[in-house]
Amino acid sequence: MSELTVIVPCKNEEEAIPLFYKELVAQTAFLEKRGTELKLIFIDDGSDDKTVEVVRGLHDSDPRVHMISFSRNFGKEAAMYAGLRAAADSDYAVIMDADLQDPPSLLEEMFSYIDQGYDSVATRRVTRKGEPPIRSFFARRFYKVMKKLSDTEIMDGARDYRLMTNQFISAVLSMTEYNRFTKGIFGWVGYETKWIDFENVDRSAGKTKWNFWGLVLYSLEGITAFSTKPLVLSSLIGIILCFISFVMILFIIVRWLIFRDPVAGWPSLMTVIVFVGGLQFFCTGILGQYIAKAYLEVKERPLYLKNEKNCF
Repeated sequence: MSELTVIVPCKNEEEAIPLFYKELVAQTAFLEKRGTELKLIFIDDGSDDKTVEVVRGLHDSDPRVHMISFSRNFGKEAAMYAGLRAAADSDYAVIMDADLQDPPSLLEEMFSYIDQGYDSVATRRVTRKGEPPIRSFFARRFYKVMKKLSDTEIMDGARDYRLMTNQFISAVLSMTEYNRFTKGIFGWVGYETKWIDFENVDRSAGKTKWNFWGLVLYSLEGITAFSTKPLVLSSLIGIILCFISFVMILFIIVRWLIFRDPVAGWPSLMTVIVFVGGLQFFCTGILGQYIAKAYLEVKERPLYLKNEKNCF
């Protein structure tokens, strides 16, 4: 018998979890035919509702259900890593959201590709129906920017919903960095991956935990985690500005020597100074982002801490 571990990061999902569990069990009847046992691990990411109690109730009626509970909110990236560590000995693992935006009905098709020899089967949304237009716009811009800045493949609309073999799981776990961007990690490790497209599905219950600024910060995390091109860009801007400044100095000197004309244009001069100063702060900010990442890495803090009394 092989084993499939379903990893479900959740924060305040007491309403969605029963619906997710019912749908997942209904859609995984095919596992018995292929000789695969099901194991469910919910990762409680510092919930302050009844998420733990709801999962405990499921565990009491179904021993396949387990929970890893964090001592506080560490974020979805830490939750996915904790789930993959717990699934390190499983033959297969799949990451799914509890809100049913990752349709369990795709699992049978995903396994068909695994049986064909793929190391992972990933999913991507081809529509963003139901999302705020501004959020959809910036999401698409982010993926286009990432394609230009990074050598790692990150598909537009990619979800964390991915079925992985043990080999793929081990490769992801070998990357132990503190600043994690799992979509980039999935692309970086390589291996043969099959992509499945599906249309956006509305949440079954509850509210999204992501807001606009949270997504902006997450996108910056991805850019700094898998590209050093912003540092190159800031260096090029500095070189260009130095060249322009040198040309302007020569122009002013030549003009004074030929025409003996006093240098005028104080407002325009101040505008240039402020502009250049702003660019300097911008480039310093880019450098600071990378230094901050290095600072967090060298401290070697754990990605998460468990609340053992709520782990089962």
